Amino acid sequence: MSLGAYFASLSIPNLIGRLPGGVAQGLIWGIMALGVYITFRLLDVADLTVDGSFTTGGAVTVMLTLAGCPMWLALLVALAAGLLAGLVTGLLHTKLGIPAILAGILTQFALYSINLHIMAMHANQSVNPDKYALLLTGRHVPQSILVGAIFVVAIIALLYWYFGTEQGSAMRATGSNPNMSRAQGINIDNMKVLGLSLSNGLVALSGGLMAQYQGFADINMGRGAIVIGLAAVIIGEVLCDAFFRKGSSFWVRLGFVALGGVVYYIVMVIILWLRLNSNDLKLVTAVLVAVFLAVPYLQGQRRSSFRAAARHAAAAKKGGDANA
Repeated sequence: MSLGAYFASLSIPNLIGRLPGGVAQGLIWGIMALGVYITFRLLDVADLTVDGSFTTGGAVTVMLTLAGCPMWLALLVALAAGLLAGLVTGLLHTKLGIPAILAGILTQFALYSINLHIMAMHANQSVNPDKYALLLTGRHVPQSILVGAIFVVAIIALLYWYFGTEQGSAMRATGSNPNMSRAQGINIDNMKVLGLSLSNGLVALSGGLMAQYQGFADINMGRGAIVIGLAAVIIGEVLCDAFFRKGSSFWVRLGFVALGGVVYYIVMVIILWLRLNSNDLKLVTAVLVAVFLAVPYLQGQRRSSFRAAARHAAAAKKGGDANA
């Protein structure tokens, strides 16, 4: 097929019809990105528990829903399960001296078996939206977008309030400068445990919402979740810095992190619309994250080179004036 015929075969209405679904999923992943942001940016900790706790949230939500629990209770228990997973990672790191990245891997590894037990040793458990009152589902995308947006706004408001409290400020200080925080009397180990718990609680909540949206929980649904979360965080930060060159408030940055999840999924929708091989999505995600990670560094290098050139020009001019 020629290039012209290929582009002629692409349907714009089909792309427009797919975009709302991408927005709905992007909002759900945006919640997960907010959890990743807490560890990746605020605590400066590389936490790989995410791939396991995302699945834990989905598994708990589906199994409790099948058992007849109200949806609000199922999501609340999923949140608690994520908090517990983050707590285990935090204790392994702070009490046993295991590096954070290895502690996350150990917890994620253990969660694979735990998640299988939660789902009664089945790799997949489905929940029928016709039989159960789900908050959001792929069958009703506009409602899912509304519910997802409400969750995102509520979580951003809670995080903005919490990180403005004394405890939240102590957590941010721990990630910014651990030595200074310790000198100020902050128990940085407790702050790390608390931050890891809060992060994975949000990730599990996102997993519970995603399980509802897609109608099932799968043992592999969290595979690569950390990469998607990082992609959303980096995309959101780059967009935020592009719009607010002189800096932005904390709640604005949180909003852009959630928006990063939406942008990421819209890009995925466009890639699938272009009929690229779906098996290449992880490759595209890796390239996308690498590009957005490199943008701040390259911008800094460019500004540094401009400053150096300006200094050299000023020095040359000063030397010429002295010789004259």
